[in-house]
Amino acid sequence: MFSRAQVRRALQWVPGKQRFGIYRFLPFFFVLGGTMEWIMIKVRVGQETFYDVYRRKASERQYQRRLEDTSETHLHKIK
Repeated sequence: MFSRAQVRRALQWVPGKQRFGIYRFLPFFFVLGGTMEWIMIKVRVGQETFYDVYRRKASERQYQRRLEDTSETHLHKIK
């Protein structure tokens, strides 16, 4: 791994310390976040992307809630 001194030295190479302070790293994280989002949208693992799985799971949860709601409503009507 890297020692603390090595990390500190590497961070000194990023320009803008006087003017922006710690916020000088913001563009790097913005690009990193955009890259992660692009990967989640475009890169397929098997047959699905991250958002395909997310939509399917959300749909399954909504279906389960509807089943539970209708079964509760049906039980109240019987009693």
